[in-house]
Amino acid sequence: MTAKEKGLLQEQGYLIVRGVMDAEWLAELRSETARLLEAEGENAGGEFRKEIGSDRLANLVDKGECFQRLVSHPLLLEAVEVVLGPDWKLSSLNYRAALPGEKSLQPLHCDMGLVPDALGNAVFNSIWMLDDFTPENGPTRFVPGSHKSGVLPQNVLADANAPHPEEMMALGKAGDVVLTNAHMWHGGTANRTALPRRSLHGFFVRGDQPQQQYQKKLLRAETQAALPPLMRRILALDDERNDAISAVGSGKSGFLK
Repeated sequence: MTAKEKGLLQEQGYLIVRGVMDAEWLAELRSETARLLEAEGENAGGEFRKEIGSDRLANLVDKGECFQRLVSHPLLLEAVEVVLGPDWKLSSLNYRAALPGEKSLQPLHCDMGLVPDALGNAVFNSIWMLDDFTPENGPTRFVPGSHKSGVLPQNVLADANAPHPEEMMALGKAGDVVLTNAHMWHGGTANRTALPRRSLHGFFVRGDQPQQQYQKKLLRAETQAALPPLMRRILALDDERNDAISAVGSGKSGFLK
């Protein structure tokens, strides 16, 4: 990341980076998520949650090298450290496709219902666009700079579901990535097209927070045994503090839309 990009992420609360996924990797991610949706059927997303109006997958680090490559991408890890500092870990990697006809706006919110505290920022998220994000197909909306407000939108807005006068849309092409300070107010919008809008969400938390999906519990033994040191660090597999925190505190909401 350039100094300008880091500054924009810190000040705006978001940064859209173009063309992070090349055509080959993008095709692989699309193919693998489609295969998993078919294989898992009605259980798809069950490690975390199912959602009416959307296709979901969870626990993706356990389901393919192409997903491990995503959460260990150098750009992503650099951005995580810009927002969270050196004490961070992967919270979850999920897939979500907003299906045609999904008409509801998601309330503006902060991930895990958190605002920055005395230790600083606690949540970071990234949206990996597997399809173009257009104004019509349900892109994420967000309020730039709101990560500095120190308040939750539902506590100060008359209607967190309503459009915000300062909100923007995360628009881009398949292959782009949105990097966000997840204290920034954000929410999903309606998909008014005839096609699903597909994305992957790589969600990270500060080290003292529970993982949304307790990786050590979810990952198969053979997956854990094959992981290189960098992936073990990303997943906090050898962190006894994380074991104590996440074993009882996992499941809190992250970036849904």
